[in-house]
Amino acid sequence: MLERRYRVDALIARGGMSTVYRGLDTRLDRPVAIKVMDAQYSGDRSFVERFEREARAAAKLHHPDIVAVYDQGVDHGTGEEHVFLVMQLVEGCTLRDLIMDRGPLPLATALSVIEPVLSALEAAHRAEMVHRDVKPENVLIGTDGSVKVADFGLVRAAAEAGTTSGSVILGTVAYLSPEQVTTGAADARTDVYAAGIVLYEMLTGRPPYVGDTALSVAYRHVNDDVPPPVEQVPDLPPAINDLVVRATRRDPAQRPQSAEAFLVEVRQARTELGIPLAPVPVPESAESTTLMPKVTDDDPPTAQIPVVQDAPPPVQPQRTRAMLRPATGDDYTQEMAPVPAAGPAPQRRRGRRTVAMWTAIVLVLAALVGGAAFWLGLGSYVDVPKLVGEQEAAAQEALAAVELSGNVTRENDNDVPEGVVISSNPREGSQVRTGSTVDLVVSLGKPKVPEITEGMPLAEAESLIRNAKLQPKHDESADQFHTTVPEGRVISTDPAPGTPLNISSQVSLIVSKGPPPVPVPDVRGMSRDDAFATLSNAGFEPYELGKEFDADVAADHVISTDPAIGEEVRLVGRPRIGVLLSNAVTVPSLTGGTVEEAQQKAQELGLVLNVTSIFPRDNMRVLTQYPFAESRVEPGSEIHVTAL
Repeated sequence: MLERRYRVDALIARGGMSTVYRGLDTRLDRPVAIKVMDAQYSGDRSFVERFEREARAAAKLHHPDIVAVYDQGVDHGTGEEHVFLVMQLVEGCTLRDLIMDRGPLPLATALSVIEPVLSALEAAHRAEMVHRDVKPENVLIGTDGSVKVADFGLVRAAAEAGTTSGSVILGTVAYLSPEQVTTGAADARTDVYAAGIVLYEMLTGRPPYVGDTALSVAYRHVNDDVPPPVEQVPDLPPAINDLVVRATRRDPAQRPQSAEAFLVEVRQARTELGIPLAPVPVPESAESTTLMPKVTDDDPPTAQIPVVQDAPPPVQPQRTRAMLRPATGDDYTQEMAPVPAAGPAPQRRRGRRTVAMWTAIVLVLAALVGGAAFWLGLGSYVDVPKLVGEQEAAAQEALAAVELSGNVTRENDNDVPEGVVISSNPREGSQVRTGSTVDLVVSLGKPKVPEITEGMPLAEAESLIRNAKLQPKHDESADQFHTTVPEGRVISTDPAPGTPLNISSQVSLIVSKGPPPVPVPDVRGMSRDDAFATLSNAGFEPYELGKEFDADVAADHVISTDPAIGEEVRLVGRPRIGVLLSNAVTVPSLTGGTVEEAQQKAQELGLVLNVTSIFPRDNMRVLTQYPFAESRVEPGSEIHVTAL
């Protein structure tokens, strides 16, 4: 247990700076992920202070694509300090697992991952936070297809604390921007660079630089331009290739200046290419497993390594580590031209002339064949008309006018009104054969909050909201009592059904806590039957709790209840209410009657008659009695009478 509240259960993953466990918040009965920092950091007071500061800042980031931070603390219970972070538990896998399982991802899948990653970074940048360690291990994919970014601020906390010197920088070398390596500077453009590398890796199946040492990879980031991914994926659309190249420029000024700007360009390119968002898959091996950012054999623990500045080092796979930053000032980078290999130059020149001759022949033949095809096919090709921005009906008419047909798919869009064409494939101006089909993506407009009926199960409501491209949110503190909606079922949504919202906006679900508690009715002094009827009509199940003496309450009338009268009780089923009755005996009037009659009445009521007489005789009559008539006494009490 950490701080007597968080139960630490199974190990999930071990990382460069921490270990992650599945856990349980025993106070809220909520499953959580618990990240426990390594002992080298726990013993550093400077790190602990910065860790707490960064955790508080991360906890303020409320976004559907960010792993929520619930709590942070330092546990002293075992005599050893454990600095820990309590986070949202994500069932699924990491992006690293997905890439290792499937290799290069389809373009639609890669874009469906990078958009929520950039959306999360955009929210952080607006809050003036820089992630500094964007990598596939920190991108979590839920079993529902959700994409979330984790570990905001942890690298900064370690980098600024006394655990490292001013010349050491923490990060994952495969994703470090040049400015992080050379100066340690980090801003929004640093995260853009790392996100560009992540997109490159999703498209190609591997990061652009790997090597035998981390330093060699860092060297490549500083001195080489990231190669265009189209070299690995020849059919990659130019617009996407250009995006990756611009996001990974060595000069920060040449990149998109924020995650928001990068996200806008990604969405614009996807729209122009007519690529709809695709469900993000989870490897079969992870569908029943909870995974968090982890380190595999290819991603060893954090370590410090010195910089070698004399020669380019060999390359190695990416890893999270702390490494010495190259000194500034007299350092410089020298570009060297390749040196051609030695060999017989005359033979090479003759070979080149032969190749040139055959190349010319091939080009001439190609021109003749192309010209013939053009003339033979003249009139069988048409230009795709302007379709983007047109109403669906108008677009179909424009296609029919040039003997083309349209195949429509529909998707939500924050900016394009419903019924308007978002994109076409092929694009406007492209030449296609008459009779061809042009794929149209038509806007559904902003997604609308789906119709959530009162009493719907929570899981079903959450599924409907996700299917509508929105994010469900259930805050248990906002749950309400309801007289007709069963506990755990949905009462309403906020905003209301039918409200248009931006894609991925949150929809709050108000869930029933069951019927509201009601006070136990006041049945004191009532007869048993009347009290039982009153309690039953109020929804309770009364039962007799027992009897005791109360001089103020008549026999078989109510003294009290359990729960007490006025106490609020939830009407779950029919709550039982115990009823305590009085066993008091009302003393009858005995004066004027015979002693024999008094004896009989006392015996019938369970009382004892004590007779006092100066002149005992038969047929004596009662002159006085005590207790007096109508008094209430306990069963078995004595009644004193005088007789004559």
